[in-house]
Amino acid sequence: MKTFLEKIRKVVKENQGATAGHLILQLNPLIRGWARYHQHVVSKETFQDVDNAIFELLWQWARKRHNNKPRRWIKEKYFHVHEGRNWVFTGIVIGREGVFETVRLFRAAQTPIKRHIKLQGAANPFDPAWEVYFEKRLGVKMEDTLRGKRQLLALWKQQKGLCPRCHQRITKLTGWHNHHKIWRSKGGGDQLENRVLLHPTCHQQLHSQENSEVEPCPERGI
Repeated sequence: MKTFLEKIRKVVKENQGATAGHLILQLNPLIRGWARYHQHVVSKETFQDVDNAIFELLWQWARKRHNNKPRRWIKEKYFHVHEGRNWVFTGIVIGREGVFETVRLFRAAQTPIKRHIKLQGAANPFDPAWEVYFEKRLGVKMEDTLRGKRQLLALWKQQKGLCPRCHQRITKLTGWHNHHKIWRSKGGGDQLENRVLLHPTCHQQLHSQENSEVEPCPERGI
């Protein structure tokens, strides 16, 4: 935390003459990246402490820029009300199309806390009885990373949004499970060619029948 705030302090100090919008564009990736890295531990109070420390730095930054202006003027210029929150550090930047856009400072406390799910002690990736358990863990892991989300989207498009077993739509409401055509406990890999998205119920039925084969989706119009 101390090292991170030193880095934030350095960026703020080096941009004393920059606009608020330009400063926000430099700070947001740092804050967002640090918060997401630490979102898997008990860090909610720490995130709040970091936000408070950054607020103090930005308030001093604004006071130095306008040392002859009253506090209320500085507050109205840089710290606005947004979505029910007061004192949101705000700036203006020129967007890609040459249009002015409003940008706001990202708060570390906005990052949701996602606890690590401990691996069950008896779980064995080489035991077919634990195949469904490890496939569920893989699905959760994929949803938490950008690369994993891209893989999910690629599989979903490849299947035309359908479950290859029941031929019904796969949506957020129905949910989905990752299924390995060749089970990992039998030597299968995690590559896309060996995976398919199934409805949770279809996935359970498939494994209860001890059958790893999945029928292909029907063509449109058939």
